[in-house]
Amino acid sequence: MNSVLTALRVFEEVATTQPVGLSDVSKRLDVPKSTVQRCLKTLAEAGWLRPSTTNAGQWVITGRAFSLGSAMSSGDDLREVALPELNRLQAETGETVHLAVPDGNELVLIERLDSPHQLRAFLALGTRLPLHAASTGKAYLASLPDERIEDFLATELPSLTERTVTEPAALREEIAEIRARGYAVTEQGLHDGIAAVAVALRGRGGTVRGCFSISGPASRLTPDLFADYGAKALAARDAIERRLP
Repeated sequence: MNSVLTALRVFEEVATTQPVGLSDVSKRLDVPKSTVQRCLKTLAEAGWLRPSTTNAGQWVITGRAFSLGSAMSSGDDLREVALPELNRLQAETGETVHLAVPDGNELVLIERLDSPHQLRAFLALGTRLPLHAASTGKAYLASLPDERIEDFLATELPSLTERTVTEPAALREEIAEIRARGYAVTEQGLHDGIAAVAVALRGRGGTVRGCFSISGPASRLTPDLFADYGAKALAARDAIERRLP
C-alpha cells in the first residue's frame, strides 16, 4: 500500500509542476531518488507519465492522464458546449471531426466524431498533437503571441512525413496565412494520406480554449474543398464561441 501511495504522490507532483526532473521530485516529496525513479518508470510503463520531448531528463503527464482529467475539469464544459455544433459539422461534411485542447507545446485530443466512410481519418483519444504538423496545432500556434511562436520555432521540429513543414520561415508564412483567413490546413503533414482543416476556439476572455478539425483522406478532402470546409468550420466556431463562458 505504501508503494502505491508513493507512486500517487509522485504522479501528483509531476502533474502539478511538469516538466519536472527526478531530483526535484525527490527533494519536494522527501523521498529517495531510487524510490522516485522506480515510481516514474512504473507510471511510464502504465501509460500515465512520459519523458519530456523538449526538456531532457524531465517528466510530464501523458495524454491518457490528461484525457481522463478533462472529463472532471473545465475542459469538459468546452466539450459539452461544442458537441452540438461539431455533430452538425460532421454530418454536413461527412468527415471525421477532432476536438483538442492545449497542453504546453502540444494539443491533446479529447473528442472524435467519426466519419461514416470506411476510409476515414482516425486518432485515438488522448493523442498528443504537435503544433507544427497537425492542423489543430497550426490553428493554435497562429493564435499565440509572436514571442511565444518564436520560442516554439526555436525548438527542434521533427518531420513526421515527407510533407511536414519544419522550416521556421515557411511556418511563419503559413501562420500569417492562417491569421488572414481564419483557418489552418495540413496536407499529409501529420500522417501520410490525411488532410485536414482546423480552427481555434476562444473563450470570452480571448484565450484559446481548444481547436477542432475536419479530417479525411487526402484523396477525398482535396485542396479545392479547403475554402468551403474552412467557411463551415468558421461558422461552427462562431456558434460555439457565442455559448462559451
